[in-house]
Amino acid sequence: MKDRVFLDSNILIYSYSITEPEKQTIARRLISQNNSFISTQVLQELTNTVTRKFKFNYKVAQAAIHECCQNNNLHINTGQSILKACELADRYGWSFYDSLIVSSALECECLVLYSEDLQNGQIVDGRLKILNPFL
Repeated sequence: MKDRVFLDSNILIYSYSITEPEKQTIARRLISQNNSFISTQVLQELTNTVTRKFKFNYKVAQAAIHECCQNNNLHINTGQSILKACELADRYGWSFYDSLIVSSALECECLVLYSEDLQNGQIVDGRLKILNPFL
């Protein structure tokens, strides 16, 4: 059985990056070899980055969104997700948006959160391990 893992926005973004092929390979492997979860926030951040930084038009961005929804489980953030994010931000001193990613990963009962933005190896609530797959 594949592990339940949560992918931060940067993982999906690298899966579409042509300027960083090593990170692209790692990101695509994480998606294909795990039971991966993303949130609505991750899709929003992906869309913003690929249209602004990568200069994808919105038709291409929509195709990327569709592909991400097919290849990952989608978590829809709720009011409870946001309340938990506030609690995490207060407890750990993270930004609200990083905390919302962690909150979503916890709600999805993932064992690992892959992100290059948070502290590698940190354990949250005794059950979610944060790993930077690019180290």
